[in-house]
Amino acid sequence: MTLLRSTIGLTTIAVAALLAQSPNETLAKETALKNSLFTLRIAIDEYTFDQQKAPRRLGDLIAKEYLGSIPADPMTGSNSTWRIVTEDPAKSADRSDPGIFDVRSGSEGVSLDGMRYADW
Repeated sequence: MTLLRSTIGLTTIAVAALLAQSPNETLAKETALKNSLFTLRIAIDEYTFDQQKAPRRLGDLIAKEYLGSIPADPMTGSNSTWRIVTEDPAKSADRSDPGIFDVRSGSEGVSLDGMRYADW
């Protein structure tokens, strides 16, 4: 019962914090998310073109120096919450082990225009 109360309390605090965020703060985070997604997608495309195969994990982009570091998802505040979209195996250079095709936000939130961040 104590765990349930703690969870409810933390959820209430998180919702209150999100509601307290001004539209300007949200817009700034949304702009940062668009920039991070653009950066990651360009790096994935360049890696795939140069290496003739898609990266298997985001860390491959650092190892081959396409990125200096994985940017944090501005909506989650973490660089480990990105959602990876893998290639269609039929279109992959290595059909037995497809790589990363795209990346999405790990946030379950909704943008100012009503779209889910995870769908950007």
